[in-house]
Amino acid sequence: MGHANSPFQPLNIAVLTVSDTRTEENDTSGQTLVERLTNAGHNLVEKQIVIDDVYQLRAIVSKWIAMDEVQVVLATGGTGFTARDNTPEALQPLFDKNVEGFGEVFRHVSLGEIGTSTMQSRAFAGMANGTVIFCMPGSTNACKTAWDKVIVEQLDASHKPCNFVPHLRDAKVTCETRS
Repeated sequence: MGHANSPFQPLNIAVLTVSDTRTEENDTSGQTLVERLTNAGHNLVEKQIVIDDVYQLRAIVSKWIAMDEVQVVLATGGTGFTARDNTPEALQPLFDKNVEGFGEVFRHVSLGEIGTSTMQSRAFAGMANGTVIFCMPGSTNACKTAWDKVIVEQLDASHKPCNFVPHLRDAKVTCETRS
């Protein structure tokens, strides 16, 4: 799995905000992810906001993992312990493989930022149909932490000793940003 001489490769990414209250005007978490992924040189394929409903979540993410042009899904929100936090229950059944390390590393990193409250995060990730799906808490700071300290390197083909890029399907369609 050595990737010693692999150059950076722009990936096609979809962003999903899971919230019963956020709109495009106040979705700072989703917008933070969009800004960071585009600043890193990746392509935004689509961005959506969906209420925290198991079946609506599954429908959107199922559509994205079936699309040739989506290689990565970044989802924010719905990972806590309230009755309306359903992202893990909605999306984990779609995975071909779980990426246990993402939640572990995210909580380890955020321990230094928010202390033991990090144990209430159910951040998780998985692979489905050649697409990696990262699911993080809905706070803007959690999205910054997840992207800056975990995800950005794993979506960079030049990151050593390994990253997710070789495991992603090749984008067969040039993407255009949709909102």
